[in-house]
Amino acid sequence: MAALAVLSVAMSSCGKKEETKQETAATTTETASAENGARKEYIEVAPNVKLHVTDIGDGPVVVLIPGYPLSDESWEYQFHDLVKAGYRVIAITMRGFGKSDKPYGSYNYDQFATDIKSVLDQLDVKDATIGGHSMGGAIALHYVAKFDGAHIKKLALFAAAAPCHTKKPDYPYPLFSKEDITQWVNLNNTDRPALLAAVGSQFTLNATSVNAGIGGWLYGLEMQSSAYAMEQALISLRDEDLRADLPKIKVPTLIFNAKQDRIVAFALAEQMNKAIAGSRLVPFEKSGHALFIEEKEKFNTEFIKFLKE
Repeated sequence: MAALAVLSVAMSSCGKKEETKQETAATTTETASAENGARKEYIEVAPNVKLHVTDIGDGPVVVLIPGYPLSDESWEYQFHDLVKAGYRVIAITMRGFGKSDKPYGSYNYDQFATDIKSVLDQLDVKDATIGGHSMGGAIALHYVAKFDGAHIKKLALFAAAAPCHTKKPDYPYPLFSKEDITQWVNLNNTDRPALLAAVGSQFTLNATSVNAGIGGWLYGLEMQSSAYAMEQALISLRDEDLRADLPKIKVPTLIFNAKQDRIVAFALAEQMNKAIAGSRLVPFEKSGHALFIEEKEKFNTEFIKFLKE
């Protein structure tokens, strides 16, 4: 028995030493990462939910939210110019999409906004500009309204599917009816590539304004998404109404929209421009819904001009 007791103490001592070694190694790794400038690629926003984040550059912070059903990687052709212009870019993939975790649960604007808040809290972001494309624009708008502009000093809406994406008796500006989006939901659940093809056919100004390589790259990003998240997010896109958020926006706001956008009508951007005090609308003439790719030079130039104001 005494021998067993000694063995037990010895094993316990060894276990404690091993734990200490592991803790020291972890601390050393974290210190080395900080010294080397490495930043987190995954940020946990809830138990078992980590979001994939691209965090590059140094300087004033620009937060970018991708459109449905894309990921942070879709901002690739903004990253270069923004970093070169002296900005730190934090692009966040929403839960359910891209390389972020894909849990069962809520996929609505409140949940997405809460996830963004967690990321910005943890990164201790201050006085950032937040911008979002399409559904990402609606999410960015809701974030600023819901959290009274926490961490944010400016807002940018890029072909934003806001304040609502379906026609209503008192709001005829969106291009789609509730039944139209319901058909998209049904197609997602029976033939998801066909849904992406249907939306993709309206995504650009014409069939040649984005080359096949770029089109294939975007399709690959979209197919990383969870089918469940795509379904639930489409339902939110169909049903949510952010008109009450518009008067809550008190920060300088930039609105980009293509006049020939076949997914988010230019008339919708005009209505937001009227409803958000002090906002500025920049029309795009040579693109469709993918204005950040189709007219990336104009997009980046006008955006950076807004950042510097």
